[in-house]
Amino acid sequence: MGVQNYSDCLPLPRQAKLPRMKPAARRWIVGIAAAAALLVAVFAWLVHRYVPSDEELARRLSAGFEERSGIALQVGSVRWALRPVPVVEFEGLATGQAEPITVRRVVVHPRLSALWQRTISVDRLEIEGAVFPRASVRDFRGRFKGDPASETQPLLGGDWKLAEIPLDRLQLRDVTWIDRRGIALAYDADVQFDAAWRPRTAEISRVGVTPVAQARFERDGEQDRWRVLIDVGGGTWNGNAELRTLEGGRLRAEGRLSPQQVDIGGLTGAFKRNNSVAGRFSGETLLESEGDNPGDLVRNLHTRTRFSVRPATLKGFDLLKAVSTAGTDRSGQTVFDELSGTLETQSKDDGIVIRYTGLRARSGLLTASGSATVFNRRLDGEAAIDVVDGLVGVPFKLGGTLDKPQFSLTGGAATGAAIGTAVLPGVGTAIGARIGQKLEKLLDGDDDQQKSRPPARPNRSRPRAP
Repeated sequence: MGVQNYSDCLPLPRQAKLPRMKPAARRWIVGIAAAAALLVAVFAWLVHRYVPSDEELARRLSAGFEERSGIALQVGSVRWALRPVPVVEFEGLATGQAEPITVRRVVVHPRLSALWQRTISVDRLEIEGAVFPRASVRDFRGRFKGDPASETQPLLGGDWKLAEIPLDRLQLRDVTWIDRRGIALAYDADVQFDAAWRPRTAEISRVGVTPVAQARFERDGEQDRWRVLIDVGGGTWNGNAELRTLEGGRLRAEGRLSPQQVDIGGLTGAFKRNNSVAGRFSGETLLESEGDNPGDLVRNLHTRTRFSVRPATLKGFDLLKAVSTAGTDRSGQTVFDELSGTLETQSKDDGIVIRYTGLRARSGLLTASGSATVFNRRLDGEAAIDVVDGLVGVPFKLGGTLDKPQFSLTGGAATGAAIGTAVLPGVGTAIGARIGQKLEKLLDGDDDQQKSRPPARPNRSRPRAP
């Protein structure tokens, strides 16, 4: 009989059996599962015990902020999560002030390993859509004087300490500063920190400005020196800056920068300011400041810039026309071959004082020199316009505001100008104005001397007998 199915001739395999698990292996698996379940339970308890709910976190933040600063804080919402990475997100923050400081969104990325050690260590802090009115920021001066770690106690609870680098990276997006005149300027910034809050790198830029207006700082190793790279007005303003710690912990900052081909209109326009001079300038800038903290360094900043503009255009003022008409008509503009001088700025609590000294301008045979001070947009100064270089100077008084400057002759100069015009039109106007100014100063000086002299005492001696 033949074979009907080849497979019928094959031996049937025995049913495979899994190896029998030893009791010890079973105990290991059960132990691992029990340990994992225990860890999950402990983690859940720790989260419940030490990590507050969203509502509790918002309440703690609001109450702690008011306790430390004396200013109320409204918190719209708070959300936190531990996976996939730890994150805490705040939205709708606003201080209880007449002109509130507002923040659309704050995102904190803490390091989880540091949290278990009760250490404040933040990988990244993001702030978006914040508005800081100057007057409201000033209200916080001197309100936070404790250790930064202690300031977090009302929010976190318990005893916490700062890591060597508490914050590794700070990112600001669309953060607006409103100055005393109500001008709002929006900035972006990205700062990476080393220990002791020293910036490792920092980049700050004006939002929506063309040409770009930005500054970058790069630290020189572990030294308190930074390379400064500034792009503004289509030119550069590069150099170096350093920070020194004086006796008693006081800080001193110094820097040296070299502006190159910076467009004046682009520079002032980037910060929503008006300007009366057009052209590109180059020169050298020295800066210095002292203070007990970084905020003081900004508030006490003093700069000194030697500049040269070639060519330069004085908008809205025709110097030659002003001279020939004794100041009665100055409409138009003046194009200078060169405008040079020194610009100093000094920050104060109530504004920035701007001083121009050694100003000198040349346009063909016409030259001008002078000095001026600007404070809170008010202009005060004097200038002399020479029709023939160094020979005929017409004195002008500068006043008004930067938006509406006023130029006028002094009383004596105006009288001399009128006489000079009658005798010799044109140059005679300038000569007469100069002579009139000199006479005015001379007479004023005599008057001052007369006023300063004590009154003559009456002669009380008895007359001699004849």
